[in-house]
Amino acid sequence: MLDLAKFVWTREPERFALGEDRLLVVTKPHTDLWQRTYYHFRNDNAPVFQMETGEKYFSFTVKTVFHSKRRFDQCGIVMYLDSENWLKASVEYENDRFGHLGSVVTSGGYSDWATTQIDASVRTMWYRLSRREDDFRVECSADGVSFSQMRVCHMAKAAGEVRFGVYACSPEDSSFEAEFSHMCLTECLWPPHDGQPGEKS
Repeated sequence: MLDLAKFVWTREPERFALGEDRLLVVTKPHTDLWQRTYYHFRNDNAPVFQMETGEKYFSFTVKTVFHSKRRFDQCGIVMYLDSENWLKASVEYENDRFGHLGSVVTSGGYSDWATTQIDASVRTMWYRLSRREDDFRVECSADGVSFSQMRVCHMAKAAGEVRFGVYACSPEDSSFEAEFSHMCLTECLWPPHDGQPGEKS
């Protein structure tokens, strides 16, 4: 398990409680991470709790439990390099019928968004972020055992030191509690691709 004392805040939430292996976060209203695309606005005020490493091959795993209740409430995993270069994955509340399990990659100040609908009854999700130099994979799991790939991406700004961790935010006039636990850092669990010559190892 990770020593959470190694983590630092990039903007603090409304309230938080930090234990040996658990972080409780209460979000502030009108907090979000998004850059330009489609919606045109730029939001860069979500609380982010991260550690830093220069290790080029690793996997970071975390369990989230959330009690979101308003549209766009979200919490999950994040790699926040600066305001215009970051990635996140989360469950985002939509209504009492369904939510969005998705990810956003922001590069050069423009965000994308890839999602799939899930039942609104889902209140727990595991995530795993894996790094292979400047390429990354994000996975999710309902039980922390069997993980499914959400996306693979390249981050040009991630050539050296990177910061990664967790976040929670409420883009509308809302506030909710999110719990993060079972945070661990391991050797890279994303194996090299064996189908092409000259692949990074």
